Amino acid sequence: MTVAVEIDDIVMPEQSRDVERKSFVQADKVFKAVIGFFAFLVIVLLVWLGLQLYSSSKLAFSSVGIWKFIEGSTWDPVTGVFGALPFIYGTLLTSFLSLLIATPLGVGTAVFLAELSPKWLRRMLQPLVELLAGIPSVIYGLWGIFVLSPLMANSVEPFLMDHFGFLPFFKGYPLGIGFLTAAIILAIMIVPFITSVSTEVLSTVPVPLKEGMYALGATRWETVKKIALPYAKSGIFGSIVLALARALGETMAVTMVIGNTPQISKSLLDPGYTMSAVIANEFTEAADAHYLSALIAIAFILLLVTLIVNAVARWLIWRTTRAN
Repeated sequence: MTVAVEIDDIVMPEQSRDVERKSFVQADKVFKAVIGFFAFLVIVLLVWLGLQLYSSSKLAFSSVGIWKFIEGSTWDPVTGVFGALPFIYGTLLTSFLSLLIATPLGVGTAVFLAELSPKWLRRMLQPLVELLAGIPSVIYGLWGIFVLSPLMANSVEPFLMDHFGFLPFFKGYPLGIGFLTAAIILAIMIVPFITSVSTEVLSTVPVPLKEGMYALGATRWETVKKIALPYAKSGIFGSIVLALARALGETMAVTMVIGNTPQISKSLLDPGYTMSAVIANEFTEAADAHYLSALIAIAFILLLVTLIVNAVARWLIWRTTRAN
């Protein structure tokens, strides 16, 4: 009897462990299936959105052809002539110009907060930087109209015309509204995204690596340049991609300061138009089906441009991380 009890004591725990292990495996499979379904649902929603936009754009595309619609530079709802090139040009120009302005500001601020700033100052500044990301875009637009635009018209643009007017980028009239003003507004709006993400990434750099550089006699700048920035490179690129996505789709602030003129101009001082701005401005005025289809076609092209730009940026990040 004693032997039987001892055998049961030995066998039963093993059986219970097998049952428990099988339940864990089943639970893991269920969890994996649910999470996979959610991920697949995101892809389905994106594809469904693209198909719906394309379906609603067929009327505009079929009238002149997809490529002629994209390459067309005339936007005249009265005569029913629609071309998307001025809006694509304005969107890409303002977005990439804003990145040129915002990237050094954002990354520089992140380096200061993560590597150089005292802790008390970082605790005070970082919430303020994050607060900038939460300000509604219409407030940026109002500030752009009443503060930035007069400043650009009275001081900045005349200075650029006087000193750099020999370049085609700074020819024209100091209107205070246009591509440059819109790019500055966008840069101010996307700096918090670059700063916040880059600060968090730089904070994850292992302390022993930096201490090793200091032990070898490196200066703080050399440590940042050779350890912190290379280690956090992929995360910093990711923050720039996030900022670019915000810049491409920004509507209200850009609409209020870009001038809303469908033209392609080399001068950054001239007014222009973006894809999101034309949709916001003219959607309520689209009385006929052709006009409405043209605006939806602009939205479809904006979706494609956003996907292509983000795919290229992700490829650059992958290439950079792979090289390292």
